Amino acid sequence: MNPGMNPGAHPDMTPEAGGIGPDAVEAAGRVVGGRLDPSPCLRSAPLETVLRRPLWLKCELFQPTGSFKPRGALNWLANATEAERAGGLVAVSAGNHGMGLAWAAGREGVPVTVVMPEGSSPYKAEACRHYGAEVILHGDIHAAWRRARELVAERGATLVPPYDEPRIIAGQGSVGLELQAQCPGLHTVLCPVGGGGLICGLGLALKACRPDVRIVGVEPAGASTLGAAWDAGRPVALTGIDTIAASLGANRAGEHTYAISREVVDELVTVDDDSIVAAARAVITEGKLYAEPGAVLGVAALMDGTVRPPAEAGVATVITGGNLDRDLLYRLLERAG
Repeated sequence: MNPGMNPGAHPDMTPEAGGIGPDAVEAAGRVVGGRLDPSPCLRSAPLETVLRRPLWLKCELFQPTGSFKPRGALNWLANATEAERAGGLVAVSAGNHGMGLAWAAGREGVPVTVVMPEGSSPYKAEACRHYGAEVILHGDIHAAWRRARELVAERGATLVPPYDEPRIIAGQGSVGLELQAQCPGLHTVLCPVGGGGLICGLGLALKACRPDVRIVGVEPAGASTLGAAWDAGRPVALTGIDTIAASLGANRAGEHTYAISREVVDELVTVDDDSIVAAARAVITEGKLYAEPGAVLGVAALMDGTVRPPAEAGVATVITGGNLDRDLLYRLLERAG
């Protein structure tokens, strides 16, 4: 599926799309900037040779816990009430959100329980434990959400959503604030999309200062969550998820992310697993970045021609994470070889 152009995108961006506006992202940028160093924005000559074009790589895999997720967690905690913190926090996650929340909350002594679907990455489960979280492996993603809500009721805990929460979205938007400062000549930004929190925050940040920058969301064909919402005119649950990009395996777009995406995302495309595997191999072997499959969808869309910006245009993509099991790494290199 390729929903293509967004007829609802800029220039008439509403100031509070989805209940959050650029001011919230600016405030979150101050919170995040006081706790995290900006991630580097790099170019790789060998990877550009493969792509036959210049490309900036916003390297979120260098953040603590190996992904962009601590940004949203830090902003959520900075704006949480004492009542929200008091009973501890619960997250449902395939790994990166749980790791980011456990790391951020652990710095403040707030307990975290992460409910992960059975079959989740053992590496990510162990990393959540390393950062101090209790980890519960439970059923599929639907069962994991049910168990999380039960824990909230049993413990008086607070559920921290992975993407559909204004404080989380605003925190992820700090990626966009950094990007516009690091790459002032941007024409197009490609962003991997799972539930949509990152692209929505990033889009709010960039469109506020550079409404001409083109924001392109890239989804796995086997988990086109935001695309399904665009097609239906509202968030809808997918009947199934089938993608190697497990970190992007959300089964439903959020109310906030759907609304914001319609305002700030110019185009939404999909790439299949073969393209994702080829891109992962290129980023790892040519780009020298230990990136997980869900992190490389922007590169995939350029490599397979799904997105074709002008040849010399300033283009960037977010390399969203590097939490890659060695077994999966071997399978990627074997499959793409």
